[in-house]
Amino acid sequence: MSHFFISRPIFAWVIAILISIAGVIAIPTLPVERFPSVAPPSIGLYLSYPGASPQTINDSVVSLIEREISGVKGLLYFRSSSDASGSASITVTFENGTDPEMAQVEIQNKIRAIEPRLPLAVRQTGITVETTSSNNLMYLGLISPNGQHSEQELGDYMVRNIIEEIKRVPGVGRVQMYGAEFAMRIWVDPLALTAYNLTMEDVTRAISQQNIQISPGKVGDSPTIKGQKTVFPLTAQGQLETPAEFEQIVLSSNTQGGSVLLGDVANVELGAQSYLFRNRENGQESTSAAIQLSPGANAITTSAGIRSRMAELQQAMPSNMDYSITSDAAIFAKISIKKVIVTLLEAMVLVFLVMYLFLQKIRYTLIPAIVAPIALLGTFAVMSVMGFSINVFTMFGMVLAIGIIVDDAIVVVESVERVMAETGLPPKAATEQAMTGIYGAVIGITAVLSAVFIPMSLATGSVGTIYQQFSLSMAVSILFSAFLALTLTPALCATLLKPITASDRQRSGFFGGFNRYFSRFTELVTNGIAYLVRRTGRMRLLYLGLVAVGVYTFTLVPTTFLPEEDQGYFMTSIQLPSDATVERTMDVVTRMEEFTLAREAVEASVSILGFSFTGSGSAFGITTLKDWGERNGSSTQQEIQALSEYLSDLTEGQVFSVLPAAIDGLGNSANISFQLQDRTNLGYKHFQKTQTEFLNQAYASDKLASVYFEALPETNGIHLNIDRAKARALGVSFNAISETISTAMGSNYVNDFPNNGRLQQVIVQVQAESRMQLEDILQLTIRNEQGGTVYLAEFVTPVGGKTPLQMTRFNGVLAVAVSATPATGYSSGEAMQEIERIVKALPVATGIEWTG
Repeated sequence: MSHFFISRPIFAWVIAILISIAGVIAIPTLPVERFPSVAPPSIGLYLSYPGASPQTINDSVVSLIEREISGVKGLLYFRSSSDASGSASITVTFENGTDPEMAQVEIQNKIRAIEPRLPLAVRQTGITVETTSSNNLMYLGLISPNGQHSEQELGDYMVRNIIEEIKRVPGVGRVQMYGAEFAMRIWVDPLALTAYNLTMEDVTRAISQQNIQISPGKVGDSPTIKGQKTVFPLTAQGQLETPAEFEQIVLSSNTQGGSVLLGDVANVELGAQSYLFRNRENGQESTSAAIQLSPGANAITTSAGIRSRMAELQQAMPSNMDYSITSDAAIFAKISIKKVIVTLLEAMVLVFLVMYLFLQKIRYTLIPAIVAPIALLGTFAVMSVMGFSINVFTMFGMVLAIGIIVDDAIVVVESVERVMAETGLPPKAATEQAMTGIYGAVIGITAVLSAVFIPMSLATGSVGTIYQQFSLSMAVSILFSAFLALTLTPALCATLLKPITASDRQRSGFFGGFNRYFSRFTELVTNGIAYLVRRTGRMRLLYLGLVAVGVYTFTLVPTTFLPEEDQGYFMTSIQLPSDATVERTMDVVTRMEEFTLAREAVEASVSILGFSFTGSGSAFGITTLKDWGERNGSSTQQEIQALSEYLSDLTEGQVFSVLPAAIDGLGNSANISFQLQDRTNLGYKHFQKTQTEFLNQAYASDKLASVYFEALPETNGIHLNIDRAKARALGVSFNAISETISTAMGSNYVNDFPNNGRLQQVIVQVQAESRMQLEDILQLTIRNEQGGTVYLAEFVTPVGGKTPLQMTRFNGVLAVAVSATPATGYSSGEAMQEIERIVKALPVATGIEWTG
C-alpha cells in the first residue's frame, strides 16, 4: 500500500485534499455546545384547576392522566406535582433515542381519550403539552427603567408581543411566564350582594348570559326572493370590552324599572389574569420568563437566535421599556469551547516545537505539521456524519489525540531518516525500505489504541453518550492518522526530504549543544535501566508497593460525575413558613437584593416571588456575576458563601444558594437529587412522618452537609365540613355550594372579552378585604330553591388542621424530591451510600429513585 502512494504522490495528495475539503465543509454545519445532549427526552404537561387543593388535583386529574400515559412506548419514568395554587405539572421522561415529537403526539392522544372525565375548569383552561428540557437556557425580562410601566403592563406586553415570537425561534422548547396578561377582574363585595339579595351564582350567570358573541348574519342573504338586489351585513355588540361596559351588566330588575347593575356590587377593573407571581430586577418591578430548550437543541445557536430576535423586537417597544437577558447558559458554553480550542491550538504549537527541537530540520518537522491538521479535519467530517457536535468532550478527545497523530508521522519520518543515514540511499528508496519495516508496527499500534477507545463508545444511557462522543472522536483521529501514515506521509518523505550528507551529521550551535546534553542524559538513563534490570526482585517489590499506594490513594480521592464549575451565576431559593404572605417574602427578597447588588462582582439580580425550587411558593433568585476577568478573583462559590453568612441570622425562613447543574438536563442544580417514595402506600400523613424521620437521621450524619425537600411544607389550614343533609333541607344544592366557595375564594374564569385584538379572560372573585378572615367565608350567601338566600354558616363548620400545599408523585407513587450536598471531605458516591443506608434503616419500607 505504501509503495503504491510513494510512486504516486499526487494521488496521495488528492486523497488528503478531499479529506480536508470534507472537514472544512463539515465544521460550519456542526452544532457548537458545551456538552452533548445527554439528558433523555422529556415531555411536560401543564394544567390549572383554580381553587382546587393539591389532594383534589391529584385525585381528580393527575392520577387519571398518569394511569393513561403509563403505557406509552419508550417511557422511562414520570413524575407529577400539584400545589395549592391550583397548578399541576407532569414530566414524562423517555428513553434515549426516542423521537420527542412522536412522543408528544402520543401523549396528546392519550389525554384526548380521558379529557371528557376531567373537571370542567381543567378543560376550560386546557392542558399544555410541550417538549422541553428540565433546565433553563436563560431568563428573559422586561423592565421599565424609569418606572413608567407597571408590572402588569410589562406582563401583558410580553405575553402579547414577545412570548409567541420567542417560541418560534428554533431550539426553544418552553417559555414559562412568571407574569400574566391583562384580564377583566370583577371584585365582588359580598355585603353589597347580601343587601340586594343576590349571590355569587347570580353574578357569574349574568356575566355568562350578557357577555357573549353574536353572529347576526346578513339581510338579503341567500336564498333570496325574486327582485332582491342587495345584501347588508349586520353587526351587533355581544362581547363587552371595557370595565364601564361590564359595570352596566344587569343582575336583577323589576317591573317598576328598577335594576341592580354589576357596578353596584363589584369593582370592575383591567387587572392581571393571575397574581401568583411578582418579579423584581435589580430592585425594580419587572416581568420575566424562563426559556427552556427543546430536547436535543443547541444552546449556543438557540441563544444567538433569541438575542437576534429580541434586538428586532426592541425597535417596536414603547418608550421607557427595555429587555434584559440574565443567566444565559450559552455564554459559559461558548467560553468552555473557546478554551478547549485554544488548548488544542497551543498543543499543536508545542508539539511542533518539540518535533523541531529533536528532528532539527524544518523539512522533517513540516511533514507532521501537514499530516496532523488533515487527520483532525477528517475527524470533523466523520463527526458530522455521526451527528456529533463540537463540544468539550469531542475537543478534549482531539487534544489527547494530537500526540498520537503526530507520533505516527514521526515514526515514519524518523525511520526514513535513519535508513538514509545508515545506507546513504536517496529519499524515495529509503522511504520504500523504511516502510517495509514499520508497516506492521503502525497497523499494530492503531489496532491496540482503537481496541482501547472504541469499546467505550458502546456504553448506554446518558453516561454512554458522553463516552461515545469522546472515545469515537479520539478513535477516528487515530485511524485517520494511521491511514495518512501509510499513504500521505511516505509520499511526503519521498518528495520533500533531501539525501543526508556528511555535514548534516555534524550539528553545531544550539542544536549541537542540545544533542550532546541529550546524549549524556540518554547514557545516564541507559545505565540506570541496566542497574535496575540486575535487581529485578527489588524492583518487583517496589512495583507492588507503588500499586498498593496507588490503590489506597485512589480510595481517598473524592468522586463526582463532573467537577463543579463557575458558570457565572448562581440560584437562591427562599422558603418562608407556609402561611407567610407576599409582604413577608418581599422583606427577605429586598434584604437579599440589597446585599447582592452591593457586591462588586455582581452584575444583576433577578427575583421571582411565588416560585422556588420547592414549587409555587416563597421566592427564587438568580444572581448573575460580571465577566470572569472583572471580578478581582471572586468566584460564584465565594459569593454564595458571602450571601449565606449575611443571611445566617435570618429566622424568618430558610435560604440556600446552589450552583447550576454541571450538565443541562441532569438535575436542577449541582446537588445530589433523588425521589423518596412511599412504597407501602400508607398515605400522605404516614409518609410525612417518614420524611421527618429521614431528615432527622440525615441531619445527624457527618457525611451530609445539607439535605432539604424540593417541596412545599404543610401549613395550618382550615377544613370546611359541609353538612349536606342540612343544606338539602334548606333547599341548597351541593353544586351551588361548590361554585360559590370556588368563585369567591379561588376565582372563577367565566368567559372572554376582546381587548385590543386579543381575547382575554373575565374572572370573578370576592374583593381582597372581604376574604382575609374565616368569618368572611361563612357570611357568603347562596340562593335556595325557594328563592331566598342562606348563609354558608348555616351548614358549614370550619375545622383547623394541617393542610398540604403540594403533593408529588413518582411513577404514580406518592413521593418527595430530595436534594443533598456531601459534607466537606466526602465524595458524592459516599454521600449516596449514606443516603441509601438511612433509607434502609427507616422503620417503614421506603423506596428511593436517583434522578440527578
